[in-house]
Amino acid sequence: MDLEELRTLLARHARRDSSATALDDVLVSAVQRTAPPAPSMSGVVMALIAQGSKRIALGDRVYEYGAGQYLVASVDLPVTGLFTRARPGEPALGFGLVLRPALIAELLLQAGPGDLPPTGAAAPAGMVVSDASAPLVDAVVRLLRLLESPRDAAVLAPLVKREILWRLITGEQGATVRQLGLADSGLAHVARAVRWIREHYAQPFRVQDVAALSGMSVSAFYRNFQAVTAMSPIQFQKRIRLQEARLLLATRPGDVTGVGLRVGYDSPSQFSREYRRQFGLPPSQDAVLLRDTSADRAPALV
Repeated sequence: MDLEELRTLLARHARRDSSATALDDVLVSAVQRTAPPAPSMSGVVMALIAQGSKRIALGDRVYEYGAGQYLVASVDLPVTGLFTRARPGEPALGFGLVLRPALIAELLLQAGPGDLPPTGAAAPAGMVVSDASAPLVDAVVRLLRLLESPRDAAVLAPLVKREILWRLITGEQGATVRQLGLADSGLAHVARAVRWIREHYAQPFRVQDVAALSGMSVSAFYRNFQAVTAMSPIQFQKRIRLQEARLLLATRPGDVTGVGLRVGYDSPSQFSREYRRQFGLPPSQDAVLLRDTSADRAPALV
């Protein structure tokens, strides 16, 4: 497993202001020092650490992964993350690939009957961590090399991305990744509910209505939603509301009441109380810190 070349490529191409690269859906990051835990959305991604380590909290679950390990987030989830080993001269280095369900579905259709183990009826998982295989790391290295060969990248990058997806589909966490490409999987049903709640987070809702929208009974919906998100639907909505409020406060620090109303809180005191419980400070104080530290906050997974 050639982590050394992976580290070199990541350090060379990481930018301070963004994790995006010239290759669609390919992310890189270099974090120079540890920072306080930062709440954000995970994205639907595979994140591979080449140096350092990262800790992610999702509800009451904690995931930690380090050099040579990868994490798959199968749904866009509200998480809190921090790099636990990062310092000047030895930054935390990470690679990320956005996972597109349509591409995974295409690979599943092309696979022969005996090429894949059965997905079975395993419960859907929102996040999983595994050791990266040598072929997976090799494919990631070849993809990052293409950042230095734009002419080749247009033709070869889609092929190498497909190889990475195939390594994930057939790897230790393949059951979770395969569910991303199955339209009728439990994960797909939960993802539908997650998208609806995110798009309507400021509105009250009845759980039975969202369960029906997801195509599940109320009991199955609760069970699967909790398995993926580590939260109840109402807790999930609250977490989304508070994270959206935090983003708004970074640019509107003097309008705490207005921000609370905008994200769905009718009571300013309840908003302030729940915000402080989640982030450790009242909204007005946290807004000041957000403006001072926003440049140092790392992406959720990479």
